[in-house]
Amino acid sequence: MQKRYNFIILGILLIGLIAGAIWALSQENEHTVEPKDRQEKEEQEKSEPEEEEKDRQTDAEKEAEEEPISELGEIISEAVQQTIDLFTNKETHVVAIGDSLTQGVGDQVVEGGYVSILDKAINQEDNKLVTFENYGKRGIRSDQLLERLHKPEIAQSVRQADIVLITIGANDIMKVVKENFTDLSLKDFSGERTDYKDRLKAIIDRIDELNSGAEIYLLGFYNPFEKYFKDLKELGIIVENWNKVGQTLAEEYEDVTYIPTEDLFDDPNTDLFSEDNFHPNHLGYQRMAQRVLEYITE
Repeated sequence: MQKRYNFIILGILLIGLIAGAIWALSQENEHTVEPKDRQEKEEQEKSEPEEEEKDRQTDAEKEAEEEPISELGEIISEAVQQTIDLFTNKETHVVAIGDSLTQGVGDQVVEGGYVSILDKAINQEDNKLVTFENYGKRGIRSDQLLERLHKPEIAQSVRQADIVLITIGANDIMKVVKENFTDLSLKDFSGERTDYKDRLKAIIDRIDELNSGAEIYLLGFYNPFEKYFKDLKELGIIVENWNKVGQTLAEEYEDVTYIPTEDLFDDPNTDLFSEDNFHPNHLGYQRMAQRVLEYITE
């Protein structure tokens, strides 16, 4: 068992090194400048057909960036109509809080990840049906989210919210990994999971204290290592157990709904992750947005 956990840690570190190398290489390429004479020679060799082809490729890239959002709008048109019916004649305010999944880290098309996709999908017409505020912050854990809920700006937004969306917990798991990487065991995750449940309950209670009328939606998280470490079942067990904490806790509150997301990323034939191999790409966030809208409009 110890060897398997050591292998997990080595795998995590390896992915981190690869992601760092990709980032460094991209930065280097952005700042590389060719010698002037060589650049002039290449410019002279370019023909008009090549320029036209380049223009066509540029247009195609722009269309590719715009297409995912428009496609999502078509896919969830029925859910959007249900949203209109649900919130007709009512000014609706959605507040999103949590970690990098709320912030939208990894989305190469729009800022704000699934929250921004929801905004664009719902508010397609001139009249704005729903207002969104995004307080996602990369790297935060449940204890830090609880602290942020005492900040005046965030607290005031929650007071005015009709819906509160939450993503939290993945960094709590990573904290266990970092603190016990030389001697990692399931017991370490089990003990921290109990503390995580207490903090998550405190977060929900704080939201209810600020606004007892808000509907709270807690998004579960996925296993980003599934693609690379299929044989390490412990990783899946850890994610499943921590998701059960959120699901079970949500059932104790009338105003809290748990939204599973792990199954959305159980698709080895589709690229759903960004270059860092941890966060979703735009397609991954699209799937999250569609799932959230389905639950909100039930």
